[in-house]
Amino acid sequence: MNRTTLSLIAVATALAAVTGFATLTAPDSTGAAVAQAPARLPVERTSQLCPAPSMSDIAETTYTSFTPAGTSGAGTSGSAELSESIVTLAGTAGNTKDTQKDKKDDGSDGKKTDSAQNKQTKAFLALKEPGKPVSAEASGAEAPALVGSADGRFAPGWTTQQTTTVSVGGARGLLGMTCAGPDTDFWFPGASTEASRQDYVHLTNPDDSAAVADIEVYGKDGVLKSEVGEGIPVPGRSSVPVLLSTLTSETAPDATVHVTTRTGRVGAVVRVADEKAGSDWLAASGDPASRVVLPGIPADATDVRLVAFAPGEDDADLKVQLAGADGTITPAGTETLHVKSRMTASVDLADVTKGEAGSLVLSPVQSGRATPVVAALRVVRGKGADQEIAFIPATAPIASRATVADNRAKGSMLSLTAPGAAAKVKVTSSAGTGGGEPAVKTYTVKAGTTLAFAPPAPNGLKGSYAVTVEPEAGGGPVYAARTLALPADGVPMFTVQTLPDDRGMVSVPKAREDLSILGD
Repeated sequence: MNRTTLSLIAVATALAAVTGFATLTAPDSTGAAVAQAPARLPVERTSQLCPAPSMSDIAETTYTSFTPAGTSGAGTSGSAELSESIVTLAGTAGNTKDTQKDKKDDGSDGKKTDSAQNKQTKAFLALKEPGKPVSAEASGAEAPALVGSADGRFAPGWTTQQTTTVSVGGARGLLGMTCAGPDTDFWFPGASTEASRQDYVHLTNPDDSAAVADIEVYGKDGVLKSEVGEGIPVPGRSSVPVLLSTLTSETAPDATVHVTTRTGRVGAVVRVADEKAGSDWLAASGDPASRVVLPGIPADATDVRLVAFAPGEDDADLKVQLAGADGTITPAGTETLHVKSRMTASVDLADVTKGEAGSLVLSPVQSGRATPVVAALRVVRGKGADQEIAFIPATAPIASRATVADNRAKGSMLSLTAPGAAAKVKVTSSAGTGGGEPAVKTYTVKAGTTLAFAPPAPNGLKGSYAVTVEPEAGGGPVYAARTLALPADGVPMFTVQTLPDDRGMVSVPKAREDLSILGD
C-alpha cells in the first residue's frame, strides 16, 4: 500500500473523530469508485462542563455522573473524572464593563471570595465503573464549577447531572441541568433583560488556553444595542458568569441570546432567577431546524410561554401543535406563529396541557417554505406566591441512546414523544448510587402522542439512579424529557431536562480487506 492511501485513511478517521462521520471511497475491479460503508464505533474521548451552581449561601447541590454499561467495542480501560474550575467574574476577566457585579441569590450584593477565584483545580467526582452512578454534594456559594473528560470504556454515553435546591430568597427553586460539552455556537430563546429577572450567561472554558466569546441579545424588534457584549475573555479552565442586563440598556421581556466564540470553545448555559416565579437553568436550544419538538410539558402546568427565533434571512410561519396522551391537537387561538427574521417572537399558551402531559411540535405552515428556527418554553407550575418555573428547549430526536442521571425514588417523570410514526422504546433504570439492581422495561409510544410515566424503579434502590432510553429500530423518531419534582413548603419545585442523543457512537470509514488495488 502506498503512503497516499495510508494518509487518506488516517485523514478520514480523524475527520470522523471530530465530526462523527466520514466516508472513504475506493475503486472496484472495473476502476469505478465505490463508497465504503462506515463502521459504527464507540467514541474514545468526550468532555463535559458544569457551571457554578449558585451564589446562594443556602444552596444545596448534588452532582451525579454516569456511563451506561455494555457499549460494544469500548474496551476495558479508561476513566471519567470532573475537577473544579476557577470562577471569574466578567469584570475581573477583562470585560470593559467593570461595574458588573454578581448578586447573591439570597438577595445581597457580593462577589466570589478571592479564595474561590484562585482555587486550584482538583479531582471532585470520578466514575468507578460503567453502569453504576456516583454522586457528590456541595453546599452554599462555594459549590464549584466543574470541567472534565472521559475516555475508553467510560466515554460512550457519559453524562453528568447538576441539581441545586435553594429553599428561600428571590431565586428559590430547583435548578437542574445536564452538564454539556464545549462548542462554539449556542442559541438561547427564552432569556430576558427585564427588571424582575436576573439572567446570567455562564461561559465555561475546558481548555488550558483562553477563549474569547461574543454575546448578542435579540428582542422583538431585532438585536439590542450593546457596547460590552463582544470580546469577553474566558480564562483557561475557568467559568465566567455574565449578567445579561449589564450588556444592554434596552429591556426585552422575551429575548434570544446568541453566544459564539472568536477563539477557543466554551460551554454555555443561562441561569434564570425570576423574583416572582423562582429559578432554573435555560439550556441551549437544539440546532436550528424547520421542524422542532419541545417535549415534556407537565400535566399540571399553569402557564406555558413559547419563545422562537429565526436566525436566517427568511421569516418563519410555524404551525403550533400539542402532542398529548391521545393524539396531536392544535391549541385554540394559537394555530400559527409568525417569526420575523432575526427578531424574537413569543406567545402565551396558558395551561395548554389541560391536565395531560404533552409536547409542543412546531412545523412549517407551508412545506415548501421551511425556515430553520430555535425555540424554548417557559413553563410555570403553581400559582401566586407558590409558583415555580422551568425551561424546555427544542431538542433533537434520540438516534440511538440517551441518558439522564439523578432520578429519585419519588418525583421523576419521563416523557416520550413520537410526533411521526409509532415507536417502541427500551428504558433502563440503573443501579442506585448507594446500591440496587437495574430494571428494564419496553414501552410503546403511539403515533402523534406523548407517553408520560415514572421510570421503572431499580430493585433495592439506594440513592439516585440514571435512566437510559433506547428507541428500537423500525419505529418513528422519539424525543424525550425528564421532569424531576421536589416540592417544598407548598412550592411545586421542579426542573425539566431534555434527552438528546448521547452521541456515544461515531461513523468511521471501513477499510477494504484488500487495498492492493489502490497501488503499491
